[in-house]
Amino acid sequence: MKKFITVAFLVISAGNAFTQSRFSKHELSINAFRNPSIGAEYRINHIAVHAGYYPTNFESGVTTEFLKAGLTYWFLPIGNKENPSSFYGSLSYARGLTRDYKDQNAAIAELGFRWMIYKGFNFRLGVAALASEGKALKINPTPGVSYSFFF
Repeated sequence: MKKFITVAFLVISAGNAFTQSRFSKHELSINAFRNPSIGAEYRINHIAVHAGYYPTNFESGVTTEFLKAGLTYWFLPIGNKENPSSFYGSLSYARGLTRDYKDQNAAIAELGFRWMIYKGFNFRLGVAALASEGKALKINPTPGVSYSFFF
Protein backbone atom coordinates (compact mmCIF):
# COMPACT_ATOMS: atom_id res chain seq x y z
CA MET A 1 0.00 0.00 0.00
CA LYS A 2 2.88 2.40 0.79
CA LYS A 3 4.42 1.79 -2.64
CA PHE A 4 1.06 2.42 -4.30
CA ILE A 5 0.59 5.75 -2.49
CA THR A 6 4.20 6.79 -3.18
CA VAL A 7 3.87 6.08 -6.92
CA ALA A 8 0.54 7.93 -7.09
CA PHE A 9 2.01 10.96 -5.31
CA LEU A 10 5.03 11.04 -7.65
CA VAL A 11 2.82 10.87 -10.74
CA ILE A 12 0.60 13.71 -9.50
CA SER A 13 3.50 15.91 -8.44
CA ALA A 14 5.35 15.30 -11.73
CA GLY A 15 2.83 17.68 -13.30
CA ASN A 16 4.52 20.56 -11.44
CA ALA A 17 7.22 20.65 -14.09
CA PHE A 18 4.62 21.28 -16.79
CA THR A 19 2.18 23.52 -14.95
CA GLN A 20 0.85 26.58 -16.71
CA SER A 21 -1.24 29.29 -15.07
CA ARG A 22 -4.14 29.32 -17.54
CA PHE A 23 -6.66 27.83 -15.13
CA SER A 24 -9.32 30.04 -13.55
CA LYS A 25 -8.68 30.83 -9.91
CA HIS A 26 -11.83 29.02 -8.66
CA GLU A 27 -14.08 26.29 -10.08
CA LEU A 28 -17.06 24.43 -8.69
CA SER A 29 -18.04 21.24 -10.54
CA ILE A 30 -21.24 19.28 -10.16
CA ASN A 31 -20.43 15.71 -11.16
CA ALA A 32 -23.33 13.71 -12.59
CA PHE A 33 -21.47 10.53 -13.40
CA ARG A 34 -18.74 8.44 -11.79
CA ASN A 35 -15.59 10.56 -12.21
CA PRO A 36 -14.38 11.59 -9.66
CA SER A 37 -17.71 10.67 -8.01
CA ILE A 38 -21.38 11.61 -8.18
CA GLY A 39 -21.02 14.71 -6.07
CA ALA A 40 -19.08 17.96 -6.08
CA GLU A 41 -15.55 19.19 -6.62
CA TYR A 42 -14.04 22.57 -5.72
CA ARG A 43 -10.78 23.75 -7.32
CA ILE A 44 -8.48 26.64 -6.36
CA ASN A 45 -5.82 27.17 -9.05
CA HIS A 46 -4.43 23.65 -9.70
CA ILE A 47 -5.66 21.78 -6.60
CA ALA A 48 -9.21 20.47 -6.08
CA VAL A 49 -11.06 18.60 -3.35
CA HIS A 50 -13.93 16.27 -4.21
CA ALA A 51 -16.49 14.14 -2.38
CA GLY A 52 -19.44 11.97 -3.32
CA TYR A 53 -20.87 8.57 -4.16
CA TYR A 54 -18.70 6.31 -6.36
CA PRO A 55 -20.22 3.26 -8.11
CA THR A 56 -17.89 1.03 -10.10
CA ASN A 57 -17.99 -2.31 -11.90
CA PHE A 58 -15.02 -4.62 -11.39
CA GLU A 59 -16.92 -7.26 -13.36
CA SER A 60 -19.72 -6.88 -15.88
CA GLY A 61 -23.16 -6.38 -14.36
CA VAL A 62 -21.93 -6.23 -10.74
CA THR A 63 -21.80 -2.75 -9.17
CA THR A 64 -19.73 -2.08 -6.06
CA GLU A 65 -20.46 1.20 -4.26
CA PHE A 66 -18.22 3.53 -2.26
CA LEU A 67 -18.21 6.91 -0.60
CA LYS A 68 -15.19 8.76 -1.96
CA ALA A 69 -13.26 11.92 -1.02
CA GLY A 70 -9.89 13.16 -2.16
CA LEU A 71 -7.58 15.63 -3.87
CA THR A 72 -7.02 16.27 -7.57
CA TYR A 73 -4.10 18.04 -9.23
CA TRP A 74 -4.76 19.67 -12.65
CA PHE A 75 -1.91 20.15 -15.13
CA LEU A 76 -0.98 20.64 -18.81
CA PRO A 77 -3.91 22.78 -20.02
CA ILE A 78 -4.60 22.25 -23.73
CA GLY A 79 -6.21 24.58 -26.25
CA ASN A 80 -6.99 28.28 -26.38
CA LYS A 81 -10.35 28.25 -24.59
CA GLU A 82 -10.83 30.47 -21.55
CA ASN A 83 -11.24 27.28 -19.50
CA PRO A 84 -8.97 24.75 -21.22
CA SER A 85 -9.10 20.99 -21.36
CA SER A 86 -6.37 19.44 -19.20
CA PHE A 87 -4.86 16.40 -17.59
CA TYR A 88 -5.38 15.48 -13.95
CA GLY A 89 -4.17 13.09 -11.30
CA SER A 90 -5.98 12.33 -8.09
CA LEU A 91 -5.60 10.43 -4.86
CA SER A 92 -8.71 9.53 -2.85
CA TYR A 93 -9.95 7.73 0.22
CA ALA A 94 -12.92 5.42 -0.36
CA ARG A 95 -15.19 3.63 2.08
CA GLY A 96 -16.95 0.53 0.77
CA LEU A 97 -20.74 0.43 1.01
CA THR A 98 -21.52 -2.89 -0.69
CA ARG A 99 -20.27 -6.34 -1.71
CA ASP A 100 -16.72 -7.45 -0.80
CA TYR A 101 -15.77 -3.88 0.17
CA LYS A 102 -18.61 -3.22 2.65
CA ASP A 103 -17.22 -1.22 5.62
CA GLN A 104 -13.66 -1.45 4.24
CA ASN A 105 -11.22 1.37 3.56
CA ALA A 106 -9.57 1.78 0.18
CA ALA A 107 -7.22 4.15 -1.63
CA ILE A 108 -7.81 5.17 -5.25
CA ALA A 109 -5.19 6.73 -7.53
CA GLU A 110 -6.30 8.03 -10.92
CA LEU A 111 -4.85 9.66 -14.02
CA GLY A 112 -6.92 11.09 -16.82
CA PHE A 113 -7.96 13.86 -19.17
CA ARG A 114 -10.87 16.32 -18.99
CA TRP A 115 -12.25 17.58 -22.29
CA MET A 116 -14.07 20.93 -21.99
CA ILE A 117 -16.85 20.48 -24.55
CA TYR A 118 -18.88 23.69 -24.29
CA LYS A 119 -18.66 26.41 -21.64
CA GLY A 120 -18.75 24.47 -18.35
CA PHE A 121 -19.92 21.13 -19.78
CA ASN A 122 -17.09 18.60 -19.73
CA PHE A 123 -16.30 14.93 -20.16
CA ARG A 124 -13.55 13.03 -18.31
CA LEU A 125 -11.84 9.79 -19.12
CA GLY A 126 -9.33 8.27 -16.76
CA VAL A 127 -7.98 5.06 -15.37
CA ALA A 128 -8.09 4.29 -11.66
CA ALA A 129 -6.26 1.87 -9.41
CA LEU A 130 -8.11 0.83 -6.25
CA ALA A 131 -6.16 -0.73 -3.38
CA SER A 132 -7.67 -2.19 -0.21
CA GLU A 133 -6.11 -4.35 2.47
CA GLY A 134 -6.49 -8.04 1.74
CA LYS A 135 -7.78 -7.48 -1.80
CA ALA A 136 -6.13 -7.60 -5.22
CA LEU A 137 -5.37 -4.25 -6.87
CA LYS A 138 -8.26 -3.33 -9.19
CA ILE A 139 -7.73 -1.25 -12.36
CA ASN A 140 -10.67 0.13 -14.31
CA PRO A 141 -11.71 3.02 -16.59
CA THR A 142 -13.34 6.06 -15.03
CA PRO A 143 -15.56 8.05 -17.39
CA GLY A 144 -17.34 11.11 -16.09
CA VAL A 145 -19.68 13.95 -17.05
CA SER A 146 -19.71 17.27 -15.18
CA TYR A 147 -20.73 20.88 -15.39
CA SER A 148 -18.32 23.47 -13.99
CA PHE A 149 -18.85 27.03 -12.81
CA PHE A 150 -15.77 29.28 -13.02
CA PHE A 151 -15.16 32.37 -10.94
